[in-house]
Amino acid sequence: MLIINVEERNEHYCVNQNIYFCNMENSITIIKGIHPGFVLDRALKERQIPKGKFAISLNEFPQTIVTITKGKRRMNINLALKIEHALDLNEGYLMTLQVFYDIKEEKKKLSKSPDLSKLRTALFWDTKIDQIDWS
Repeated sequence: MLIINVEERNEHYCVNQNIYFCNMENSITIIKGIHPGFVLDRALKERQIPKGKFAISLNEFPQTIVTITKGKRRMNINLALKIEHALDLNEGYLMTLQVFYDIKEEKKKLSKSPDLSKLRTALFWDTKIDQIDWS
């Protein structure tokens, strides 16, 4: 039988001197649903790194980083890996945030149908209200 001692070190769990597990889940649940660009913007401001110079250091266009930090553009895997490496973030952190953001946006789209309890059927006298496509 193999016994593994796990001791906590900051946000990493040490199994032995060669294997570490990162506790990324706690920090993601706090900011779940936020666009990863906003997290990137905050990280750059904390480190006092200009977006343009940061983009050039990654061999990316400055406009790309600016539109991502404004939440107008999605994060892609290649760019996320470059950013995570440059800012010493956990690998997959930004893409995980992107997935949670996409889920939140998709849920918003699905819930765009109106609350039928607030509508009177007399408004739709010539239509069956159950058969209306609200999308």
